[in-house]
Amino acid sequence: MLLLTKSVLAMMIGFIFSICFAYLVIPILHKLKASQSLSIYLNEQHKEKTGTPTMGGIIFILPSLIIMLLLYLSHKITFSYNLGIVLITFLGYALIGFADDLLIILKHNNKGLSENQKLLFQIMIAILFFYLFMLANNEPLLWIHSLRIKWDIGWFYGLFILFVLVASSNAVNITDGLDGLAGGLSAIAFGTFGIITWATGWLEGYEAIAIFCFVLLGSILGFLIFNVKPAKVFMGDTGSLTLGATLGTIAILTRHELLLIVIGIVFVIETTTCLIQRFYYKLTHKRIFPMTPIHHTFEKLGWKEQDIVKLFWIIGLLGSMIAIIYGVWF
Repeated sequence: MLLLTKSVLAMMIGFIFSICFAYLVIPILHKLKASQSLSIYLNEQHKEKTGTPTMGGIIFILPSLIIMLLLYLSHKITFSYNLGIVLITFLGYALIGFADDLLIILKHNNKGLSENQKLLFQIMIAILFFYLFMLANNEPLLWIHSLRIKWDIGWFYGLFILFVLVASSNAVNITDGLDGLAGGLSAIAFGTFGIITWATGWLEGYEAIAIFCFVLLGSILGFLIFNVKPAKVFMGDTGSLTLGATLGTIAILTRHELLLIVIGIVFVIETTTCLIQRFYYKLTHKRIFPMTPIHHTFEKLGWKEQDIVKLFWIIGLLGSMIAIIYGVWF
C-alpha cells in the first residue's frame, strides 16, 4: 500500500507541476513564434495546426527534473548511481532534441539537425550510457525472466545497448505525428515501467527510479491536457527523443529490454512500417502503404485523428498489461 501511495503522490506532483509550467511556457513559445512547418503531404485537417508551437517537451522535462531534485533535498528519495545514469541519459537526449527544435525555429523550416548529426549525437550519449553502465560491473547478460535464462552475449551487448537507446528514441520521435499520440503512449509505457521497477528489488536505487517513472507519468499527463486535439503545443524532438531514450534506459537497467518491444508495441509498428516503406520504395519505386508512419495511412483511409489515437492508445495499453503480467507476476 505504501508503494501505491508513493506512486500516486509522485504522479500527482508531476501532474500539477507540468500544468503550472505549461501556462508559463506556452505563451512564451507563442511570442517566440516557436512553430514548426508542416509537411505539404499531410491531410487537410493538419493545416489547422499551422502556427502551433513546438518544443513543448520542456513542459514535462523540466518539472520532472525539478521534482526529483526537491525530493532528494527533502530526503524523500536517495540518490543512486543507477538513478544518475537515468537522469544523464534523460538530460542528454533532451539537449539533442532541444538543439534540433531550436534550429527549426530559428530557420523557420523543418531543417534542424541533419539525420546524420542527430544519429551521431544519439550514439555519443548511448556510448556514455554504456560506459557508465559497465563501470558499475554490470555483466553483458540478456535476461529472459520467465524462463530464468541469463544469456551472456559478450561484446555484442554493447551494440545491443546502442541499438536499444537509438531505436527507442527514434521510435517515439516517428510516432509523434498526431495530437496526443506519442504522449499518451509514453504515459502508458512509463506507468508500466514504474510498476515493473518496483518489482526489481535487486536493482540499486530501484525505488527512486520507480518514483521517477511516476513523476514523469504525471508530468506527461499534465502536458497531454495541452497536447490532445486540438493541440495547443507539440512536444517536438525535445520531448520525443527524451521519452524514447529514457524508456530504453530503464528497460536496460531493469533487464527488460525484450519486454520493451511489448510495452512499446505501437512504437515498434510505427517504425517498422517506415522501414518497410523506405526499403520497398528503393527496390521497386512503389509504396506498400499510402503514407507512413502507419497512423497517416489511417488518415488517408478517412479515419478521424481522435479515433486513430484512441485505437493506438488501446493497443499500447493492452501491450502494457501483458508486459506487467509477464514482468511482475511471472
